Formats: sequence, C-alpha cells, structure tokens
Amino acid sequence: MTVVNLQYYAQLREQAGSSGEQVQTAASSLRELYDELRIRHGFSLAADALKVAVNAQFSAWDRPLREGDTIVFIPPVAGG
Repeated sequence: MTVVNLQYYAQLREQAGSSGEQVQTAASSLRELYDELRIRHGFSLAADALKVAVNAQFSAWDRPLREGDTIVFIPPVAGG
C-alpha cells in the first residue's frame, strides 16, 4: 500500500466534499488511483477529461505511484 496526498479543485472538490485528503491505496498508477477515487467520491469526469500533476509537474497517467507523492487532478476550466 502506498500513501499519497491528493488535492482537488473545481468540480472535483465539490464532488469529494473536500479540497484534499491523504489516502492509502493499492493502485499502481495514477489512472488506477483515479478509478478508485471515482468510485469512492462519485466523480463524474473521466480520466481522459483531466490533466494530472505529481509533485507540481504534469505527468502521464501511467506513472507509478510513490510514497508521499502529492497528486493534483485538474479538471477542464471554462471562462471568458
């Protein structure tokens, strides 16, 4: 099991009911982690609609998780 820190923004923050959390996960990649979180929090956005950053750097969805990573799932932003 790996412990990671999560930060949520916009729609994901609303659906999770929190701006962040620390989770212990058996997921081996960012995509697997997001799939777990979709089930837990009922996230309506598919992973393909999001960007993901790990430790303040954009990352590929297949990146392995490492103990203590800070992960931010970034939803699309609308505005004018």
